[in-house]
Amino acid sequence: MATKPAIPKGTRDFSPLEMARRNYIFDTIKDVFRLHGFSQIETPAMENLSTLLGKYGDEGDKLLFKILNSGDFLKGIDPAAIDPAEVNKLAVKICEKGLRYDLTVPFARYVVQHRSELQFPFKRYQIQPVWRADRPQKGRYREFYQCDADIVGSDSLLNEVELLDIIRDVFSRLNINVVIKVNNRKILAGIAEVIGAPDSLVDITVAIDKIDKIGLENVKAELAERGLAAEAIEALTPIITLTGSTAERLAALKSLLAASEIGLKGVEELETILAMAGTEGAEIELDVSLARGLNYYTGTIIEVKALDTPIGSITGGGRYDNLTGVFGMPGVSGVGISFGADRIYDVLNTLDLYPDDAIAAPRCLFTNFGPAEAARAMELAKQLRSEGISCVVFPDAAKIKKQMSYADAMKFRYVAIIGETELADGTVTVKNMAEGTQATIAAADLAAYLSANSQAPHSPSSL
Repeated sequence: MATKPAIPKGTRDFSPLEMARRNYIFDTIKDVFRLHGFSQIETPAMENLSTLLGKYGDEGDKLLFKILNSGDFLKGIDPAAIDPAEVNKLAVKICEKGLRYDLTVPFARYVVQHRSELQFPFKRYQIQPVWRADRPQKGRYREFYQCDADIVGSDSLLNEVELLDIIRDVFSRLNINVVIKVNNRKILAGIAEVIGAPDSLVDITVAIDKIDKIGLENVKAELAERGLAAEAIEALTPIITLTGSTAERLAALKSLLAASEIGLKGVEELETILAMAGTEGAEIELDVSLARGLNYYTGTIIEVKALDTPIGSITGGGRYDNLTGVFGMPGVSGVGISFGADRIYDVLNTLDLYPDDAIAAPRCLFTNFGPAEAARAMELAKQLRSEGISCVVFPDAAKIKKQMSYADAMKFRYVAIIGETELADGTVTVKNMAEGTQATIAAADLAAYLSANSQAPHSPSSL
């Protein structure tokens, strides 16, 4: 017996209904990006592995999907190098390419490669899939879409404010209640300084970024495993667990980081951003434990969580001043955000937040009772489409019950019936599937009739 086909774990198929819902998300996000003057680009699914490695930290590098070289990928490899203990070194030799882990690093590569064609500041958006060799679980996939917006070539904090406005606008349109958490990597660098561990910033950020998932005690244990001194861990604990309003936490940080110039700079930047962002829309709060474990962030960092579901982060981003430098173009500052479309999709499904018109079926189905009737239906269908009215002609001559059942299942709003009488009279009998009523009208009036009549959601007719 043939093996039943399957897809890799952490990936998904999407039905027409699911794609309609996903396109509602993508279209909403695109509309907001365009309102803010962002232009769309795309980059290849695979990048040179040298482009990707070393940009996401050790943890991120482990999650890169690597692509074996074409042909005899072991040609020229010393058999002694095929050692499980040296698998990462071997992978670099037999894999020259990898699937993109996110859209930010490919974007940085794009900026450097096309710099002579760009006007700075450059505002781009990009909606494409990315891949991570992560352990699949609820809300976490190996293939998923990101919807990114980035601004490069400007140091202005107005850019961070604009991205916060975009976040608020998108989630307001999607009707998702969220909290926007912010921090600043300069604050984290200052914290590392004042606890006496300036060289352990990466270890600290990787560990404390997991505090929501594994809890404070496990974070402290991980920090100890990473070699942070017990005194430093004890000094760190009250800082990353600060309570009170955002204003109170900022005031506390000013005092705690008084001896750190970089830390105070981070506090100042956040104060400026929060003052300009205002209080209208989704709440913005300071979370000192927010670290965003990616190494390329250098300033403000952002994370968005849905308030009404246990699903984790659904948007994130931040300021990255040095990313293009690794590709030979130093001094170009950037800031960006990434909407996790798949997690947003899960939130909308969980809370059933799709509007009625988000899943729009074709408006009209033409029946088919034979060659002459089908030819007339095709003629009228062309006219409707020229008027922007979506329609379908049933492809096979079949009994009315079968065609009406199909219309019910596919949720058509109307069925246009053309039989012998209608063909002879130049008319069409139109059945309203929502109301169960029907009317016979002149064929020439069909487009106007469908446009003028009720757009009520479909409900199955009684046959």
